[in-house]
Amino acid sequence: MLNEKRIARIDDLLSKKQPDLQVMLDNVHSSQNLSAIIRSADAVGVLDIYYSTKENESLRIHKTITQGAHRWTHRYRMNDDHKVAFLKEKKAQGFQVLVTHLEERAVSFRKIDYTKPTMLVMGNEKDGVSDEIVEMADEVIIIPMQGMVQSLNVSVATGLILYEAQRQLEDAGRYDTPLLSKEKREEIKAAWIYRDTIARKSKGQIPLEFKEEIIAF
Repeated sequence: MLNEKRIARIDDLLSKKQPDLQVMLDNVHSSQNLSAIIRSADAVGVLDIYYSTKENESLRIHKTITQGAHRWTHRYRMNDDHKVAFLKEKKAQGFQVLVTHLEERAVSFRKIDYTKPTMLVMGNEKDGVSDEIVEMADEVIIIPMQGMVQSLNVSVATGLILYEAQRQLEDAGRYDTPLLSKEKREEIKAAWIYRDTIARKSKGQIPLEFKEEIIAF
C-alpha cells in the first residue's frame, strides 16, 4: 500500500484540479509536443486533455518529457471528423472555446477571462487550427510577438496561455477549494492508488497510467 504521505499528496493534487480548464489539440503531429503540453497542463491543474490526429492514430507519450505528468491527467483521442461535434457539445455545456489563430479579430491571450469554463484549442505545428474550428471559436487569441518570427512552438505557446489562466484562477481563489466533487475525487484517487499498488506488482501487465480513451459520437 502507499504510505500516508503519498496518499495525502494525491488528495492535495486532486483538490487543485481545474475541471473547467481543458485543452484540445487539433490534428497534432508531434508526440514530443503532446508530451510537453501534458506536462504543462498538469502543472496548472488541468485534468482533461483531448487531441485528434490526421491519421486518427494514438501518439506515443515520451516519459522523459512528461516526467510522469501523463499519469496525473486524463487523455482522450477523437477521430478527426468528430472534433466539431465534440466542441459543439462542450459549448452546450457552457465552455467558451478559445482558438489560437492569426487573424484580424484576434486579441491578446491576456485579455481573456479564464475564470469562465474554458476549452483551449491549439493547432498543429504546420497549419495551425483548422478553418472549421476557427469558425466555432468564441474568441480567437494570439500571443503578441515583437520579433521577425510570428509564432512559437505549440508546446511553448500552450504553456504561456495556461499560465495566464493559472494566474487568473489563483487570483480568484480557485485553487483554495476543491472543484471536483468529493465522489469524483475519491473515484480518481482509488484508481490512482490501484494503479500505483496492484499495477506496479503486475510486471507490466497493467498500465501505470490511465489508458487513453477514444471519444466516439
